[in-house]
Amino acid sequence: MELTGKVVFVTGGAGGIGRALCERFAAEGAAGVAVVDRALEASQAVADTLGGVGLPLAADVGREAETTAAIRAAEEHFGRPIDLLVCNAGIGSVQGVEAPTEVWQQIWDVNVMAHVHAVNAVLPGMLARGEGYILTTASAAGLLTNIGDAAYSVTKHAAVALAEWLSITHGDEGITVSCLCPQGVNTNMLKEAAGAGAAGGVVLTQGVIEPEAVADAVIAGLATEQFLILPHPEVHEYVQRKAADPDRWIGGMRKLQRRVRGGSG
Repeated sequence: MELTGKVVFVTGGAGGIGRALCERFAAEGAAGVAVVDRALEASQAVADTLGGVGLPLAADVGREAETTAAIRAAEEHFGRPIDLLVCNAGIGSVQGVEAPTEVWQQIWDVNVMAHVHAVNAVLPGMLARGEGYILTTASAAGLLTNIGDAAYSVTKHAAVALAEWLSITHGDEGITVSCLCPQGVNTNMLKEAAGAGAAGGVVLTQGVIEPEAVADAVIAGLATEQFLILPHPEVHEYVQRKAADPDRWIGGMRKLQRRVRGGSG
């Protein structure tokens, strides 16, 4: 995908990976970048740095009406449809299956249903035009797992599955889909997870990169229109090992979990 002159809509755009993506899209010549986050002030702060192409918007992307309203506002402001939809917002809990039902629901709404809501708002128009690009941010946890965070792991698997389904179902109709699956990235979410317990610290030992490096990988992935964008190349090898021998892979993850918990291993 060539970004010059394109209109981009980015959820979770006020910080971390989202902010780096917004900045890079603007630098690559996008005609408009809608920066979407829960707080308008945070979105505004990023939009102000984008050289006049940024549009700050506030929305709780877990709510369908707010997501749809934000997309329509972006289309009206830029006077044209969205070319690249980036479903990037995500949250975790650093809890196991015992997390309260409301926590599971909130994470499901943001990590999965927000993608569904946004896609439903743009897909009919993309199909009518015969072109459109959807980029979803999942995680290496969506291909592997995340020790210590059940809801995050489950919903990120679902996000990968949704991206796969969209690509398979609509790829012959001009819709291109990429799924971003980074491992550790230097964001507030990672810092909070690491501070919440030993499990969160596992990611810190596996190679943390900056959000700007993720943006570099995204630009390269969009250019070649590859489905899986892996800023940590080693994730590809991990997935291959998991597929080749699931029992051995699970055994290795159990061993890692024992180390995290302070047990023998």
